[in-house]
Amino acid sequence: MQSLHNIGQTPYQKALSGKPTASSRARTGPLETVSFAASVVLDVVKFFVLLIPIIVQYAVSLTRKAPKKNISGWTALVTGGANGLGRDICLQLAQTGCHIAVVDLDDVNGEQTVADVRKLGVKAQFFKADVSSYEAVSKLKMEVSTKLGPVDILVNNAGVLPLMSLREGTPDDLKKVIEINLLSHLWTLRLFTDDMIQRKRGHIVAIASIASFLPIERMITYAASKYGVRGLMGSFASELHNEGVDDIVKTTTVYPCFIKTRLELMDALKKMGIKNRVPIMHSETVARAVVGGILYNKAHVHLPKLNAPSSKGH
Repeated sequence: MQSLHNIGQTPYQKALSGKPTASSRARTGPLETVSFAASVVLDVVKFFVLLIPIIVQYAVSLTRKAPKKNISGWTALVTGGANGLGRDICLQLAQTGCHIAVVDLDDVNGEQTVADVRKLGVKAQFFKADVSSYEAVSKLKMEVSTKLGPVDILVNNAGVLPLMSLREGTPDDLKKVIEINLLSHLWTLRLFTDDMIQRKRGHIVAIASIASFLPIERMITYAASKYGVRGLMGSFASELHNEGVDDIVKTTTVYPCFIKTRLELMDALKKMGIKNRVPIMHSETVARAVVGGILYNKAHVHLPKLNAPSSKGH
């Protein structure tokens, strides 16, 4: 490591500007000028030649649909699976033939979701767990493995959306939002990924939000957590790629607008003037897009799709 005592001790030397001096311009003849121009033209030609396969690949990707993945018989774990979007994801994954682990703290609605999933002819089990706790997720992994088998698809859907200013609520309230909405993703990724790599089969889904790109007042902790999910999944996908296992474990990050699942949320959004600023979506529509992202190995799913162009620059 460089010694701190040496910093700032080297005498300052002005860098060369790179601009030709009068004497150097005088030495430049017609032959050198022609040679320089030819090298520039050659570099430009090389650039466009190298660009051709990239353009062709992009054009093909626009016209050719990705092959559909067969996930029948796979085991999917859905956090926050008792109600709303999580419940609809469970049902639609079951329709593809997946066995479902419904994870939630709401055991009444969780058991109801399990009963409805079983009607579709697949195995399902409810697991009561607080996914914001690493110890609870570690225990959950063992229970799911024992009752349903190893997890092939992980859907991190659990989340809370408190409508409060940063200056409202208690410090514990703010902390809990981050723990449920963000830390739970870290714990599940840490505990389930290695098994997927070893079995050479896996898909991880993170439900982020339009709030990952669009900060909204009175949702500061929620927006912070969803920005975190976006950054986490981007870094995680890069890590899988650098380790050469991104063809084994696929990732999908979903960015939906607000979902019409809670009446009090809809009322609050209306009072805040937000309801008229962003689309309000039905959970069934979002769930179909989530399952489609899994079936076609989509890295990102923006809902509605018109959200995608404005977010690519971030």
